[in-house]
Amino acid sequence: MLRRVQAEIHEADSRQLIVPLPSASAHASRFLPAMYNGRAMQQLFPLRDLQAERSREQRPYFEFLRVPTMSAGIYVLPAGGTDQQKPHSEDEIYHVMSGRARMRLRPPDGSERDFAIATGDTIFVPAEQEHRFHSIEQELSLLVFFAPAERTT
Repeated sequence: MLRRVQAEIHEADSRQLIVPLPSASAHASRFLPAMYNGRAMQQLFPLRDLQAERSREQRPYFEFLRVPTMSAGIYVLPAGGTDQQKPHSEDEIYHVMSGRARMRLRPPDGSERDFAIATGDTIFVPAEQEHRFHSIEQELSLLVFFAPAERTT
């Protein structure tokens, strides 16, 4: 069974998240707890809740999921802001939930790629590749996935 959960990404731009449910009784639980390696774990992460928690913590990056094989978080950079991150030892996927900016990638061969990114774009960055968001025109809100989990390799 599939349940459509409305995610409020931006007042003028909403998306549908499709979340598989094991049974109709799961509708009663907002957080859909499940067992993972013998421990209870949240499976549904409403975007507005993640954004509120990241805002409360006043940090650009908020990790909301961590298992040995991957981690996920929300990364937000303000318009005109600076991306201070350094290369990671994990592969990464960024999905642009909202905003406009440019991204610079520097592969191991030393070449440089620079391109515009906007809402709906998805970027893959291999482990150890230098990368940076810059020229941020509109607040940039990114969904980030690390595999394996960030800082485990």
